Amino acid sequence: MLVGWKPDRESDIPLHYQISRHIRNKITCGDWPVGTKIPSQRWLADEFGVNRSTIVMALDELTADGLLHGNRGGGTVVTGLCDHPGSPPPPDWISYVNSGVQSSNIPTVQEINRAEFRPDVIRLGTGELAPELLPQEAMRTVLQALSSETMPLGYAEPKGSASLRQFISQHVETYGIRAAPSSILIVSGALQALHLISIGLLHRGSTIFLEKPSYLYSIPIFHSAGMKLTGIPMDRHGIQAALIPKYRKQYNGALLYTIPSFHNPTGTVMSRERREQLMQVCHYEGLPLIEDDVYRDLWIDEPSPLPLKAADSSGIVLYLGSLSKTVSPGLRIGWIIGPEPVVDRLADIKMQTDYGASSLSQAVVEKWLSSGLYQQHMENLRQQLRHRRTIAVKALEQFLGDYADWEVPKGGFYIWVRLKRELPLKALFAAALKAGILLNPGHLYEGENNRHIRISYAFASLEDLETGIFRLSVLIKDMSNHFETNKSEE
Repeated sequence: MLVGWKPDRESDIPLHYQISRHIRNKITCGDWPVGTKIPSQRWLADEFGVNRSTIVMALDELTADGLLHGNRGGGTVVTGLCDHPGSPPPPDWISYVNSGVQSSNIPTVQEINRAEFRPDVIRLGTGELAPELLPQEAMRTVLQALSSETMPLGYAEPKGSASLRQFISQHVETYGIRAAPSSILIVSGALQALHLISIGLLHRGSTIFLEKPSYLYSIPIFHSAGMKLTGIPMDRHGIQAALIPKYRKQYNGALLYTIPSFHNPTGTVMSRERREQLMQVCHYEGLPLIEDDVYRDLWIDEPSPLPLKAADSSGIVLYLGSLSKTVSPGLRIGWIIGPEPVVDRLADIKMQTDYGASSLSQAVVEKWLSSGLYQQHMENLRQQLRHRRTIAVKALEQFLGDYADWEVPKGGFYIWVRLKRELPLKALFAAALKAGILLNPGHLYEGENNRHIRISYAFASLEDLETGIFRLSVLIKDMSNHFETNKSEE
């Protein structure tokens, strides 16, 4: 809410007065309307780099002026403006905010989204490539090549650029998927694909099956569309497909969402046998699947088995692909492959929401796929990820071997670290953030999971990976010892 401003310590104006004046401006300019709950004193103190007593002085001054009001246990809210007597009240924006159809992110995700842009934080949970892993030189080559051509500055057709869809058709054929361009829809990343599916194919109250744990639990896309999420347990081979008939009978699931290759968050690769079983069960149950395959090309040791879509002879799989995890999240380009009536429907919904993905980004992706640069980049990237994985695993073994265990992933970004004893991960998350470490705790992916942490080796620098895991280990050891001491005293 306040990122980008700091009090000036060189100024003759007291720090508390600078802060109160800044907050006053936020209120009087309408940025913080009546009813806005302002951040906690601790958060403000950390954000501004001052003592908590300084924040208390600033807020007391604003409270005395009638601009703020503190509620016991309910935080501090904006209560008034310096308007002329008799002026009409402002719109009650907070009631609008609370009435919106789209659900808010859970508080931990909101905190992660804010903290990811703090330069003093080591991002141990971030699921994207580090800046130094992004293909800057190759991207310059692509952009230079495009600059000598007629630039696509207008809208693309509803399903996306016809030539790009042709190249995607050729690209996925290397995975065993046969898809005509007419069965492909260009979307602004896999997240938009899920949003389009939720509002374009399902009715409110539908039940979505997914792996437990799953990335979907951390995002409100399906919840906002009125859907219910039901998790099906996993083992080391992937989702336990044999359980699907039981769950289908009990919950009447509308479709199943799965990440079979380098699963988020566990890193699991679904075995070939399990994939065959899953397809057989879903075909028998008449249960459509969403196959999220955005991590497929991030293999390190060996390619994962062929996609579920490669064995789809009856059109039950909606296949999601993207370059966000491999080339650039900033391109915001992905694709859905499915039966033509479904793709037509989703294309119509997409035209209603954004009138098509960026034509320029589509042209860039086409160059990547048509020039051979993509495969060259992936060969180099796999070497870099292999080295990063080694560094992360060594640090975990050195600093956390007595307190946690894990499976070494065969690709992707993530190590699903299992603590040997349960800890209050919300408290650990807060303590880690205070220590400059940003985590993705297990409860983001599975209810009250207090046993797991998702560690990413893709984003933090090599030095920060080691430093971050060491600092995390200190917190985990201290917290574990604290609980062990309390238990022995009972």
